[in-house]
Amino acid sequence: MNCLLCKTGTMKESTSAYFAQLKNCYVIIENVPCRKCEQCGEILYKTSVLEKIEDILDTLEKISSKIFIVDYSSAA
Repeated sequence: MNCLLCKTGTMKESTSAYFAQLKNCYVIIENVPCRKCEQCGEILYKTSVLEKIEDILDTLEKISSKIFIVDYSSAA
């Protein structure tokens, strides 16, 4: 699959860190499965992964602290 942003790079299976700022805290979710462009670094997430991320963020927002660092594979 070619990159939707740069049009020349190839999207490869990879993992990335996902950063979010909620009302009362910051969240870093590590090792999130994605497709990443080898040329420009553009990242695409599957819909199912984004749904899991939303679930994780909803849960963390309820118990909010200042900073959360979560591993995707253990939280999904």
